[in-house]
Amino acid sequence: MAKRIFNISLAIVVFCLWSCSEQQTEKHKTSGQRLDADTTDATNNFYDNAETILLPEPSITVEGEITNPGLIDLSELPLHTVIVKETLLSENGNEFTGAYRYDGYSLYDILNHKKLQKANEDEFPPIIDLYVQVENNFGEKVYISWGEIYYPNHLHEIIIACRVMRIVPSKTNELWPLPETNKLVVASDLVTERNINSPTRITVKSYAKSIPTQKGLKPLLSPEIKIFREEEMVLNLDKNMPELPEQEYHTIFYGRGRGIHSTQPFYGPKLRDIFSPYFSLNRKNLMEGLFLVVAKDGYRGVFSYSEVMNRNDQSEILLICRPEVEDEGIFRLFPACDFFSDRAIKGITEIYFSNKEQ
Repeated sequence: MAKRIFNISLAIVVFCLWSCSEQQTEKHKTSGQRLDADTTDATNNFYDNAETILLPEPSITVEGEITNPGLIDLSELPLHTVIVKETLLSENGNEFTGAYRYDGYSLYDILNHKKLQKANEDEFPPIIDLYVQVENNFGEKVYISWGEIYYPNHLHEIIIACRVMRIVPSKTNELWPLPETNKLVVASDLVTERNINSPTRITVKSYAKSIPTQKGLKPLLSPEIKIFREEEMVLNLDKNMPELPEQEYHTIFYGRGRGIHSTQPFYGPKLRDIFSPYFSLNRKNLMEGLFLVVAKDGYRGVFSYSEVMNRNDQSEILLICRPEVEDEGIFRLFPACDFFSDRAIKGITEIYFSNKEQ
């Protein structure tokens, strides 16, 4: 009996090892190889009806404000799937270039075991002023806020793609050009200028602006917000806000530390509607633009230009103005895109924009 149990156990172990080996082989097949498609509509899945093309495997190094920099072992990471309608800026308006399903490694997973070592830790320990610079060997770089990676309602939607499938229209059968390299894909972007080819390096950074902090400061009265483009003030907002359409967003307002705050709706204009006359939609801003939102007590958070001005999911960032709430400042953000409330910064006094190297 003992021998029989041993033989069964050994068979199970051998099968598991074989199964894992097959999965790894499937995951790391040769670049350019085509995987089978569901051409008979055997499933209800629209996103398996064309051939999946394997792209060259990425080689990614992570560095910056972390204690354990180095090359990432992607073989240990799961694949995630996003669907994207890729569109680029052109002189004649937005130029659609194709609809695709991408499979790849999420920045969430790539950075998950990188221990942070913030350059401004002594001044501001929270992580919401962090961002990452993703670059390739062709001189292109894009900025992605830490909040976009770790705070969104929908995780794993920023990936480095190693597989691609065309999403082919059933009536026209139009075949969009296929990428030939792995690429960064940010699924929440409307105009997809941040989807750069062959990324090689990710650098973790904190926004390089020193701001005094006064934790526990009361009240957080902020009768106005000064808005800067680099060091030039371009707008001074007070309680007499511009006449813009207000949005009503119902939410479960939940913090990473304190948990539930409220279930009341938020009302306010979209931040992008306030900003659009001052921060133009261009390729450099889309790729390298950052906003730093600062409260009176020094609390601050970073948002990429694209997550404020270039969303395709209608999860906008609102600017709330409540003059009657002086003890917490009259201005606050509501980022509908976030699961947690940590970037719903209140008592705002300044907002800085930069598209230059930090």
